[in-house]
This record gives sequence, C-alpha cells and structure tokens, in this order.
Amino acid sequence: MEVSNMCLGTMTFGESSWGLTGQCDEDLSHQIINRYVDWGGNFFDTANVYGRGRSEEILGKWLEKQRRDNYVIATKVRMSMGPEKTPNYVGLSRRHITSSIVTSLERLQTNFVDLYQAHAFDDATRLEETLRTLDDLVRVGKVRYVGVSNFSGWQLQKLVDTSEKLGLNPIVSLQQQYNLLTRDSEFEPFQVCKTSGIGVLPWSPLAGGLLTGKVKRGMLPTEGRVADVAEYSRRTNRPLPGMCALTDRTFDIIEAAEAISRDNGHSVAQVALRWLLQKDVVSSVIIGARTLAQLDENLAAGSGWSLSKEEMKQLDDLSSPMATYPYDLIFQFNHDRQNRHTVSQYVANLDK
Repeated sequence: MEVSNMCLGTMTFGESSWGLTGQCDEDLSHQIINRYVDWGGNFFDTANVYGRGRSEEILGKWLEKQRRDNYVIATKVRMSMGPEKTPNYVGLSRRHITSSIVTSLERLQTNFVDLYQAHAFDDATRLEETLRTLDDLVRVGKVRYVGVSNFSGWQLQKLVDTSEKLGLNPIVSLQQQYNLLTRDSEFEPFQVCKTSGIGVLPWSPLAGGLLTGKVKRGMLPTEGRVADVAEYSRRTNRPLPGMCALTDRTFDIIEAAEAISRDNGHSVAQVALRWLLQKDVVSSVIIGARTLAQLDENLAAGSGWSLSKEEMKQLDDLSSPMATYPYDLIFQFNHDRQNRHTVSQYVANLDK
C-alpha cells in the first residue's frame, strides 16, 4: 500500500476530547483537506475517539464526494466511546471492535477503512481474541490492513509472534510518538519494526509545538498545544502522558535545529520533520494543522531538499536518548552486525 510520505492527522477536526484549544470547524477542516490533496497527499489518519466521532464525521462528509480509491483512510479503536464505567464500550474485545468498526464506517461514509489500528494495548482482553477479530474484519473486507499505536516493545513482539503462530494477516504499522525530543521507542519497538517489516508512523512530530522554535529557553508557553499541556499539568499536578519537559536538553536540541534551519533556509519545524522523513524506519509522518499556513509550512518539508549526513548526525548525537543497561551493551556489541537474511519491507511512500 503506497502512501504519501506525510499523512494528514485529523485530531484537530471538530471539538477536542481533551480540551485542546484552536480546533477546526467543518469548513476550515475541509479547506485543510483540500489543500493537503493539492500538495499531492493521499493519506488521512483519524480515530473514533477524536471529538467523540466528530473528526470521522468531518472527514466522511468530505470523502463521500471523492473517488474513494484515491485515498488511504486510517482510523483507530480501543478508547472509551460510551458512558463512564460502561465496560463494553472500551478495549479490544471482539464486541467492542466489531461495534466500533460499524460506527466508524458510518461516520466515514465508506464501506471499508484502509488501515485499522489498535489505539493502545488492552490488558483486559486475550491477545488471540483481538487479533482474530481484526483478521476477520480483513477477511470480510471491512478493513484492508491492521496496525497498532502506542505499543511497547514486548507488546509489539508478542503481537507479531501470535499473528504468525495463528496464521493471521500481519501487523503492518506502528503509530508512535516519535520526534527529536522523544526517541525512546528506538530501544525496543522500532527494533521489532525493523526485523518484522513494520512501518513506523510518527505522531506529534513537532512535540506539541515545541519543535517550531516558538518557545524559548527560560520562557513559559502562553499559546498553542504546548500551553495546553502546561495548563493541564498545572491543573492536575501531573504531566500529560508522553509530553516533553522544558529542560536544558530540550532547548539544546531546539537551538541546534534553529542553527541548521538558518543554514538551509527552512524553518525549525521543517528541519524537525525532515529529520524524521530521513529515518529508514519511517513510512509516513503524521502532521496536524490548525491553519492553512501551518499546513503549507509543514508539507514543504516533504520534498525538494534534504538534510546532509553531517546535519543528521549532529541532530542524532544531540537528541540521542541515554542507553541504560542492557541497551548500552546490546547496541555496543551489535553496532556493526546485521542479519542479511532479514529484509524489512516497509509500507512504501511517494515522495510528495
């Protein structure tokens, strides 16, 4: 399945499920979609939980007027979609998955989705039940391919092994937070991807806006996603899961990206996106936009230029996460070792 090297994420479409500001109404959402398509994009990512179904509805209203086969539509299942503490409206059970795909298809106004993703692991459901249900959806034509999101290394490897053991359709993608400030998935999940032919779809490639360079060292964010995260942390007295801290390391990386951006004549955000696009494990980078200007700036990272080997190494070295035991020994002993019989087959991307 061929997809654009940049995927349009639609979490900003409709009302926010998490109180995030600056969401897009239906008209602006459709303008963003049309501009993305004008750039050559063909890949859209949503989830049933985004806006409690509103994101899927907005995308579906646009999709019904298009030639369906021109586009790749991805959505997700796992999070709660019912009244609080209603057990069968959440998780990866057969019941929840089969009911969720029906409502997602209705909202998207299509009879199949190209990529159906488990939004997170579910400790309450046997893995065999989840995988057989997803495989059934592929066999009956409601789903073309199956992916996962927010999985740890052991969870992903167990998924791969169980799918092979049962002779089921394989997992083709891992949607994971991945950016210059968040690279811990390189230790295990991405190693599974490399040996199992699973493509990585990074979400939050700009770390909630930190990698745009708008927030400076020693300053508190007052607007945008970063400010939303800061306010959430202040209100709840705990960090939003997966979000980056405003540390000296964070600003060392941002300032290095700023220097490279000046040398290349591109923005800090474009440098951060280009760094991801040049990672061999990445199939497509999921970008979000709340304005047409943001979209144009982000998509300009997708083709026509590249970071040099020296610039990639500088960013790699500066942003590399600290490898603690046993990872330090594992990578030291295997840095020049490669199993030439293992050929990773990632989801192809078009240079658009």
